[in-house]
Amino acid sequence: MFNGRKNDTIIQAAGTTLALIYHQTVYNLRNDHRNAILGLLLTILQSGVFLMAFLLIYLVMGVRNSPIRGDFMMYLLSGIFMFMVHVQASGAVAGSHSVSGGLIKHEPLNPAILIASAALAVLYRQTISTIAILWLYHVVIAPIHFDYWPGCLAMYLLSWFSGACIGLVFLGIRPWSPRASKLMTTVFQRINMFGSGKMFVANVLPNMLLPWFIWNPLFHIIDQQRGFLFINYTPLKTDPLYALWFSLAAMMLGLLINFTTRKYESLSWSAAD
Repeated sequence: MFNGRKNDTIIQAAGTTLALIYHQTVYNLRNDHRNAILGLLLTILQSGVFLMAFLLIYLVMGVRNSPIRGDFMMYLLSGIFMFMVHVQASGAVAGSHSVSGGLIKHEPLNPAILIASAALAVLYRQTISTIAILWLYHVVIAPIHFDYWPGCLAMYLLSWFSGACIGLVFLGIRPWSPRASKLMTTVFQRINMFGSGKMFVANVLPNMLLPWFIWNPLFHIIDQQRGFLFINYTPLKTDPLYALWFSLAAMMLGLLINFTTRKYESLSWSAAD
């Protein structure tokens, strides 16, 4: 009898937590822009601007064909989509809450709900943007083909997950030094503009330059994603398991920093910010 009540309590608590995550995710989406449709259009426009910028760079450099035998636009999009969901997730989680925030003072909410909802809002927004751009490209320009779409989807989710885990580390640093945490988040996002490998193919990268990129989980994810996307490309210098283990290690480190910080964090820390 008591076991049954305990199970019911656990199920109710889980249902309440999921409901709070859902409503907080909707709040985050609405908070970015009052009009949900216009907010999604702005996200699509942001990805489109990135695409046009990199296409212009390639044209200025005289590169008009994909280094992988296949669709040049899909080669560009494969890197941009992974990059966008990764850096957006890291930034959203890093700024998901603070001890002085109003929402954190409400009893049902807790940091875990705010972190999860911030990451899910990014995943929803970027996924809708990705689907819309791919649909437009498929209908208007040329049919798209995925050599192994489950692998592409897995790499997309891994890119989002790794960004959220890295953002968790920045979130733990934020109460100790808010300005340093914001600076580190920005520097990390800027480094990934080139360090993610979305502008070149890992297989043709000289071994002497490989250590500059091999540490980055996004470098592995983008290269592996192109392996699943193009039938004529087989990644030789990257490993998806590295990105997974790196993300799990970052998550454990982030949780450790956040749990430790919560013991000493107070409202006075952010009084001067």
